[in-house]
Amino acid sequence: MRTLETELLVVGGGVAGAYAALTARSYGADVVLACKTPLFGGSTRWAQGGIAAPLAPEDEAAHAQDTQQAGRGLCEPATVAAFVREARAHVETLRDLGVAFALHGTLEGGHSRPRIRHNGDATGHTISLALVRALEAGEGPGLRLLTGAFARNLRLAGGRVVGVDFLTPAGPLRVRAGGVLLATGGFGRLYPVASAPRESTGDGLALAYRAGAALRDLEFVQFHPTAVVVGGAAHLVTEAARGEGGVLLNARGERFMGRYDPALELAPRDVVARAIAAERVATGEVFLDLRHLGAEWVETRFPTVTATLRPLGLDLGHDPIPVQPAVHYTMGGVLTDAQGRTTLPGLYAAGEVASSGLHGANRLASNSLSEGLVFGARAARAALAESALRLEEGEAIPAPGMNPAGLVALRERLGAAAGLQRDAAGLRAALDKWSFCPAPGDSRAALEAANLALLGELLLRAALAREESRGGHFRTDFPQEGTPMHTVQRWDGRAARLEQVPVDADVLRFST
Repeated sequence: MRTLETELLVVGGGVAGAYAALTARSYGADVVLACKTPLFGGSTRWAQGGIAAPLAPEDEAAHAQDTQQAGRGLCEPATVAAFVREARAHVETLRDLGVAFALHGTLEGGHSRPRIRHNGDATGHTISLALVRALEAGEGPGLRLLTGAFARNLRLAGGRVVGVDFLTPAGPLRVRAGGVLLATGGFGRLYPVASAPRESTGDGLALAYRAGAALRDLEFVQFHPTAVVVGGAAHLVTEAARGEGGVLLNARGERFMGRYDPALELAPRDVVARAIAAERVATGEVFLDLRHLGAEWVETRFPTVTATLRPLGLDLGHDPIPVQPAVHYTMGGVLTDAQGRTTLPGLYAAGEVASSGLHGANRLASNSLSEGLVFGARAARAALAESALRLEEGEAIPAPGMNPAGLVALRERLGAAAGLQRDAAGLRAALDKWSFCPAPGDSRAALEAANLALLGELLLRAALAREESRGGHFRTDFPQEGTPMHTVQRWDGRAARLEQVPVDADVLRFST
């Protein structure tokens, strides 16, 4: 097996991983960045709406309040405070890297002010492109880029994460590292209909869990309210379309959001998604209507969405667009503190893979890209400060494979039981029928399938344990909010453990 050594290993090349690698390299560290896709992959490049950051120091308190209100009592105040304090400076760094944001911000659901910086409706694309160019420009002996490298398992020595084993096109590869930073994204592909890219298979969460790290709040899954679903594929219509004045109409032509929330179409995503689902049941269809904004303006403001919908026979500026909710983002993840530390020494996490305390029960629109910047940089700095002085071989944590064909039934089962609405009977039935049949083989597809199957079971158990409705988790048999608690799950080497803990609990204590 080939072997590399590095001060910091970053796994994942989206906004959090790329920015973490660039941050660490700016301090003179030796960095390896590995991702299973080409560098221009992952979820970042698909983000349409924009990137959220306070407009000025005096906007920090309002942005924090909006974030915590969307999070429904489960945000960590210290994490939110760090985020709003630092986000603006990191967004300015993107400008230095060549991202040309529009002169004026826009408004999105849950925000009290138009603080969303954007580049038309291709903001994630331009950010991803700028970060990839910066990585490629800095590639050399101190910054090594590995693409097509699938993280098979973590390696531990004395309870510390000391490296990762990869599958690569050139064969197995072992990377020994002073610190390992996971930035592998979420697990949206666990659901049958999702806007998440093909590679969103929860690899980082599964790696961390099998090694003994704590996961938190997997039951909170965000559905984007306005997706055009054709043939099982979800095509997003950015939230900015509603921020610019788009309205939602039911099949009777009624603008209905006033019955659900005084913020109308700009209510938080969980509220809008459930309202659309309810109106679809009651009237048969829901449409997003931008016609009153003018066809020429709509195409200029939203060229990416316009081009995406045109092959489907839809014209964003001339037609009411049939929309429905689709899985978009997973709030739960590897439990971290505000510095990206997990409950395992030597292991750090940032971005969608992490549960840092920023999003709580429901992510505020456009906070995800800026989250990747803030906490990618923080995790990189923490990892360098705590890097192991002596690199060790460590012991590999076993990672089973699974026949990918089995995922079809599991996805349908999970989508039915743990969608926008859940209840105990459906969750228990799904758990009773949940089957995981390990299969021999060491292919990426088999390992991804096993990762998703593991996370599906953990999600169902977390959703069953949370007997209340909050944010992205709605129980028809417990429709009210209860006492704010977190759901923490971990594998102790012998058994799976689930614990509901107070919101002010010390997050790192769950390693014992």
